[in-house]
Amino acid sequence: MLLIAVKEGESIEKALKKYKKKFEKTGVVRALRERSKFTKPSIKRRQAVIRAVYRENMFRNIEE
Repeated sequence: MLLIAVKEGESIEKALKKYKKKFEKTGVVRALRERSKFTKPSIKRRQAVIRAVYRENMFRNIEE
Protein backbone atom coordinates (compact mmCIF):
# COMPACT_ATOMS: atom_id res chain seq x y z
CA MET A 1 0.00 0.00 0.00
CA LEU A 2 1.34 3.41 -0.98
CA LEU A 3 0.92 6.25 1.45
CA ILE A 4 1.18 9.80 0.18
CA ALA A 5 1.62 12.69 2.60
CA VAL A 6 -0.59 15.55 1.44
CA LYS A 7 0.03 18.95 2.96
CA GLU A 8 -2.72 21.36 3.93
CA GLY A 9 -3.92 23.26 0.87
CA GLU A 10 -1.99 21.08 -1.60
CA SER A 11 -3.76 20.51 -4.90
CA ILE A 12 -5.04 17.10 -5.94
CA GLU A 13 -2.93 17.29 -9.12
CA LYS A 14 0.25 17.58 -7.06
CA ALA A 15 -0.81 14.66 -4.86
CA LEU A 16 -1.55 12.55 -7.95
CA LYS A 17 1.85 13.43 -9.38
CA LYS A 18 3.50 12.26 -6.14
CA TYR A 19 1.45 9.04 -6.23
CA LYS A 20 2.36 8.28 -9.83
CA LYS A 21 6.06 8.88 -9.20
CA LYS A 22 6.05 6.66 -6.10
CA PHE A 23 4.10 3.95 -7.95
CA GLU A 24 6.57 4.04 -10.84
CA LYS A 25 9.51 3.65 -8.43
CA THR A 26 8.03 0.46 -6.97
CA GLY A 27 8.38 -1.27 -10.35
CA VAL A 28 4.99 -3.01 -10.25
CA VAL A 29 4.14 -2.35 -13.89
CA ARG A 30 7.60 -3.43 -15.06
CA ALA A 31 7.31 -6.67 -13.10
CA LEU A 32 3.85 -7.37 -14.54
CA ARG A 33 5.11 -6.84 -18.07
CA GLU A 34 8.08 -9.12 -17.38
CA ARG A 35 5.83 -11.89 -16.07
CA SER A 36 3.29 -11.58 -18.90
CA LYS A 37 5.54 -13.50 -21.30
CA PHE A 38 8.04 -16.29 -20.82
CA THR A 39 11.64 -15.55 -21.75
CA LYS A 40 14.12 -18.37 -21.94
CA PRO A 41 17.05 -18.13 -19.51
CA SER A 42 19.53 -18.21 -22.39
CA ILE A 43 17.90 -15.16 -23.95
CA LYS A 44 17.90 -13.34 -20.61
CA ARG A 45 21.61 -14.05 -20.25
CA ARG A 46 22.31 -12.90 -23.81
CA GLN A 47 20.40 -9.64 -23.22
CA ALA A 48 22.31 -9.05 -19.99
CA VAL A 49 25.63 -9.49 -21.83
CA ILE A 50 24.53 -7.12 -24.59
CA ARG A 51 23.53 -4.51 -22.00
CA ALA A 52 26.85 -4.91 -20.18
CA VAL A 53 28.82 -4.44 -23.41
CA TYR A 54 26.76 -1.35 -24.26
CA ARG A 55 27.36 0.17 -20.81
CA GLU A 56 31.06 -0.62 -21.02
CA ASN A 57 31.30 1.12 -24.38
CA MET A 58 29.41 4.13 -23.04
CA PHE A 59 31.78 4.54 -20.10
CA ARG A 60 34.79 4.00 -22.31
CA ASN A 61 33.59 6.79 -24.66
CA ILE A 62 33.08 9.17 -21.73
CA GLU A 63 36.61 8.61 -20.43
CA GLU A 64 38.24 9.28 -23.80
